[in-house]
Amino acid sequence: MTRDRVALLCALGIDNFGSGLFLPLGLVYVTQVVGVPLAVAGTAVTLGALGGLVVPPLAGRLVDHVGPRVVVIGAQLLQAAGTGAYLIADNAGAVVVAAVLLTAGQQLFYSSLFVLIADVAGDGPKDRPFAQVGMVRAACFGLGGLAAGALLTWLGNAGYRIALAVDALTFFLAASILVFFVRLVRPHRQDRESSARVLRDRPYLGLILFSGLFGLSLDFFLIGTPVFVLDRLHGPAWLPGAILALLTVLTSVGGTLALRLTAKLTRIAAMRVGSALFSAWCLVSLGVLLVPDGWQVLYLLGSTLVFAAGDLVFGPRSGALAEAAAPAVARGRYLAAYQYAFTVAQVIAPAVVALFSVADWLPWVLVGTCAGLAVAGLGTLGSRLPAHAVAPGQS
Repeated sequence: MTRDRVALLCALGIDNFGSGLFLPLGLVYVTQVVGVPLAVAGTAVTLGALGGLVVPPLAGRLVDHVGPRVVVIGAQLLQAAGTGAYLIADNAGAVVVAAVLLTAGQQLFYSSLFVLIADVAGDGPKDRPFAQVGMVRAACFGLGGLAAGALLTWLGNAGYRIALAVDALTFFLAASILVFFVRLVRPHRQDRESSARVLRDRPYLGLILFSGLFGLSLDFFLIGTPVFVLDRLHGPAWLPGAILALLTVLTSVGGTLALRLTAKLTRIAAMRVGSALFSAWCLVSLGVLLVPDGWQVLYLLGSTLVFAAGDLVFGPRSGALAEAAAPAVARGRYLAAYQYAFTVAQVIAPAVVALFSVADWLPWVLVGTCAGLAVAGLGTLGSRLPAHAVAPGQS
């Protein structure tokens, strides 16, 4: 493994440890520490996240012109600013400002990250490099979640502020590693006349749409699980961290194994299996409402196994398909556009979580239905995307 790849994995691991400290508890922090009611908090975070919708097109052009490394570094610094803004927020308006900064940084980051991973990985299919990155990020995110659970158990509300401060620090550390230890040649500018346009590529737009239906499950898991466990079920404070820790163990060691077990599947087929597993996770999780209180902890830990399986199957394949299906002359713009699948899901997720205030079953049914629609929609794309992207080595 080259020095660039090792440095990139270290930077992403540090970044995700910090994110694991705060992101899953964002809404809980706003409600319990800032003091904003759940319905208002969900709306405030959603309004703030809308600011991130303008970022991917700008990020894509930046990536194609200056390279992904510079853009990822800038994204880390912007996320640090957003985390700091959450730390000093004391009302719903301030939460909106913080959400704008943090979301803009996240979208800038994800709109450029996969190009950076692909460039550092070199030639060949990117399924394994994406799986390796996913394993490192999952492990460190889960460790951050476990640390957050410990902070909340020992320090109560003060633990939230410590988690935020450490999160901001990790962004600076990750950016520093990318500055000093990752070196990529600046790409030549592409001829504008030869550049493909995403909006004219209907199969790729379909990939974005159906990946977004799946992506809602990811964001709902991260921010909805703590709210469901702590606010609706009144479970122990350590349980959300324990759920993330379990997810960590599974996804940090299972990425390459999942690739081997699904090696005979096309990328589209694997993504459909992952979406179906997410739909099943929603159904299984909803069943906790029928479980006696004494068994709910074990039941929720068990349901996490289903979620982890879906994530392992879908994750690396989706990134590799999006990268392979993008024209080389416009890779930055295409992968930035693909980020809209998860940008829109991130915008919608807080509002979906806020529906717990209406009924405990409603968000689960909505998210599960979206995952089911993704299964059906992805099935229509196999013959319309480039054959080498859908089934590398088989075209």
